[in-house]
Amino acid sequence: MIDPSVFIGPYPFRHVPHPEPDILVRVMEREGISRAWVGHLPSAFERDPSAGNAELYRALAPHHALLSPAPAIRPDLPGWEAALSEAAGTGVRAVRAYPPQWRMAPGDSSLAELAIAAGERKLPLVLTVRFEDLRQRKPADTAGDLTGAAIRALARSGNGVRLVVCAAGRDLIEEVHWGLTPAEQARVLWDISWIWGPPEDHLAKLFRTIGSSRFVFGSQWPLRLVQSPVANLELLPDDLANAPLGDPASIFS
Repeated sequence: MIDPSVFIGPYPFRHVPHPEPDILVRVMEREGISRAWVGHLPSAFERDPSAGNAELYRALAPHHALLSPAPAIRPDLPGWEAALSEAAGTGVRAVRAYPPQWRMAPGDSSLAELAIAAGERKLPLVLTVRFEDLRQRKPADTAGDLTGAAIRALARSGNGVRLVVCAAGRDLIEEVHWGLTPAEQARVLWDISWIWGPPEDHLAKLFRTIGSSRFVFGSQWPLRLVQSPVANLELLPDDLANAPLGDPASIFS
């Protein structure tokens, strides 16, 4: 089981306990997670993520068997193509972008260029809808959620584009999925970190209507507990107990 929705590093707007890779490895071993695509949390809020990417590579080096860096590539900065090529050369499994935090509007051409360029290198682009619920955000945290329009625009930007969208709820998933063609739908995987289990049973309803293979495990650790998505999977109705999740590592197959 791969978790593409994991971070290390401090969160600028509240204290997050134990955002260190050593702790993450112990959590993964406890919960049976075989690998994580790890982002650098502070980089989402930096104008230039290059220093954060360097810190991410250094911090994960001792744990390369379990933790794969997913560096942030900001496509509206000069030299982003070189940063993407460098990341691909190190053998990363995915790259990340944070359009709301970088004030990038839906349909931004540079973001589409990044998605296309990453796809050409067989790298999925990992997007994060939110880090906190809107009701919990501090006044200084002014970025909104990633919108359905932005996700749809990227899914339509090229045949080779592949997206892993993390921290989306049922409403956004349905808005995007049913607004895409079948070919475009196949370019998008959704993690389950923000999808409700019982009593709302949003996860079961999405599995039945969209199919469990369009969803991947995701925790959004350390901002959220890994036990939550694990419990939601265990609480699925009997007819969905063995429904297969998608595999983000095979999104290009």
